[in-house]
Amino acid sequence: MQYVNDWRAVAAQTGEADRSAAEEGVRLAYRSAGLAEPERIIWADSPRAAVETVEKLTDAGRSVREEVRTRPWAEERRRMYDELGPAGWSALWSATGAQLWETTAALAERIRTGVVAELTTVPEDESDVRLVLLDAVLGQHDAAWLAAFDGRGDRLTGLARVARNAGWWWPYERAVVISERPVDLHRDEAGRLDRGDGPALAYRDGFALYAWRGMPVPAEFLDELAALTPERIRAEDNAELRRVMLEYYGYDRYLSESGAEPVHRDETGILWRIPLDGDEDVVTVEVVNSTPEPDGTCRTYWLRVPPGTRTARAGVAWTFGLDADAYAPARQT
Repeated sequence: MQYVNDWRAVAAQTGEADRSAAEEGVRLAYRSAGLAEPERIIWADSPRAAVETVEKLTDAGRSVREEVRTRPWAEERRRMYDELGPAGWSALWSATGAQLWETTAALAERIRTGVVAELTTVPEDESDVRLVLLDAVLGQHDAAWLAAFDGRGDRLTGLARVARNAGWWWPYERAVVISERPVDLHRDEAGRLDRGDGPALAYRDGFALYAWRGMPVPAEFLDELAALTPERIRAEDNAELRRVMLEYYGYDRYLSESGAEPVHRDETGILWRIPLDGDEDVVTVEVVNSTPEPDGTCRTYWLRVPPGTRTARAGVAWTFGLDADAYAPARQT
């Protein structure tokens, strides 16, 4: 667990890179791969800027990502697999890398998508940008794999050193391009990019990603959230953005200001339905926590349930993974 927590922190690290430590890691990675050290190391302020820099290089030579990252990684994994056996390797991965894989892989893909979107001015550009991105070593966002191998050998020490001190990097025969880390990162409790008043991920050169609870949104969309009205929410044609608006505005507030009527109520709560043109209905169950707050009040919660839900009991039961007939709590909490 120590390695997992350490690498989780690495993956989320923001702020200026330790350039000397990262460059030392690059040189060690080259030596470990049996390669001559690169003649030049070039820094960029973001993955977008790094791709632009790579595209302008004329004398860097071929990519050596295979030698520096892919091959030693595969060989080390094979060594660990042979040493631990199938069950042992599976247990190791489950206890280490698997804990970080989903969030780091999703973040890396969002960055790739953002870089492609910003650097594709004509359709023909997209394949060129994607090819450059294939040459990248993901640095801090390789945390899942590095967590699995940490403390179990030194063949990946150079890669780990770069990851702890910088962002993505591009290794070529004679030159390396390294990206700075983000300056800002905001995520929700599930690890998804999430911010309602600015970029969820930002680099110092202005490259940024905007998201609400993991969903990509345009930057200008966030500026509009503070002035939302039920009428504006209903008028939004994009169903996904409309759901974001509803979550931000609050189901309870929307229902109250829309004059909505409950469709069912029983001892478990109240079922509400919000019809939306061109989209499935939003259905929520209003429930009251029977355990009082310190001030003596009881908190009300709004639980999103499937659109086919017909009763409050069925909705509450669904949140516990049960059918309505099987939901019979001895005591509400």
